[in-house]
Amino acid sequence: MTVDSRELLPIDRISVNAQKVVKRLVDSGFEAYVVGGCVRDLLLGKSPKDYDVATNAHPEEVRDLFRNSRLVGRRFRIVHVRFGADIVEVATFRAPHNEAETELHYSEGGMILSDNIYGNFSEDALRRDFTMNALYYQPETETLLDEVGGIEDIKARRIRLIGDPDSRFREDPVRMLRAIRFRAKLGFDIDPDTDRSLRRLGHLLADIPPARLFEETLKLFMNGHGEASFRELVEHDLFGWLFPATRHVLDAEGSTARTLITLALASTDRRVLEDKPVTPAFVLAAFLWHPFLAEMERLASLGMPPAVASHEAATNVIAGQQSIVSLPRRFSGPMREIWQLQSRLPNRQPRKAEATLRHKRFRAAYDFLVLREEAGEDLDGLGAWWTEYQESDPEARAVLAKAAGGSGRRRKRKRRRH
Repeated sequence: MTVDSRELLPIDRISVNAQKVVKRLVDSGFEAYVVGGCVRDLLLGKSPKDYDVATNAHPEEVRDLFRNSRLVGRRFRIVHVRFGADIVEVATFRAPHNEAETELHYSEGGMILSDNIYGNFSEDALRRDFTMNALYYQPETETLLDEVGGIEDIKARRIRLIGDPDSRFREDPVRMLRAIRFRAKLGFDIDPDTDRSLRRLGHLLADIPPARLFEETLKLFMNGHGEASFRELVEHDLFGWLFPATRHVLDAEGSTARTLITLALASTDRRVLEDKPVTPAFVLAAFLWHPFLAEMERLASLGMPPAVASHEAATNVIAGQQSIVSLPRRFSGPMREIWQLQSRLPNRQPRKAEATLRHKRFRAAYDFLVLREEAGEDLDGLGAWWTEYQESDPEARAVLAKAAGGSGRRRKRKRRRH
């Protein structure tokens, strides 16, 4: 179906750089369209962060047309055309694999291992994941091409896979996480057939490389809709395939795990919406806090000293998670520090308190402490004490530290001298 898009999608709303890419491809004798999520978002009145272009030009041909471009990817060979900080991603039309190619390009479970089989426009439309992401806009003619009913599904606010849901999820299990992300981000309903497959095929995520799952985790939790993503992942029995150690404690009697995670994600969502800096380390610290506590308790029960048990517990929990969703050191290190500082925050002797306050992770550790209290942990007002301590001048801090126990140690030493 071809639609005159001048009312639905005026040309002045389309990225100038994306238009330049399409124009050069068309002028060079190729087909080219703006495609995918950017078209969907524009139809919804949103401003896309990224623009994609689909074409029948092969990657090498695209690269040769644009000096400001480079080839990227193995599994999906694409071209990034750079305009300063702006990147337009260009992909070649893809075709379905034939039977002779299946063994080379698919795993035994049906997952696509390589997808550089090129096709035509119609084949490419059917190879896309969701109908709402299979809309092609041609800026030269200001028309919208819809081969799969994507416009109707956007109007109905519906997330629907193209083709048989089981087969499409097996081709790429990450599509399950994308469905959840779109549900959280857009507030759309998931089509019943797609939803049924989603709920029973979570185990396929075990076949996805940990590094790729980490990237998808960032998209789920660090883009302003993390709380909703968490809720939907739990509802669809997918969260446990990403964080199995955490899933075991979510519903444990007396556990504050679910509340802590929800609060951490809500806080991160607010910061994203306010354009404040966020770090995955804080969210990951909340996800794995209770598994860390459980492992520390287990090691302590074996007679390990508290400090050693804490260090080993952090190492064990991080190592266990790494095999499922990778945790780059630039995030696992700060996460470990947030945890370790939780045991230092109760020590409010003057010198110790000042040293803790100067620690580079103090603010994150303090915020984490406050969330623990909000989640229901009884920490005897420790969060309120640190709030007042930060806001006080040096003289008032000394009084606070003394009142909190700074003089207690001196009394004990004095008793021992007698």
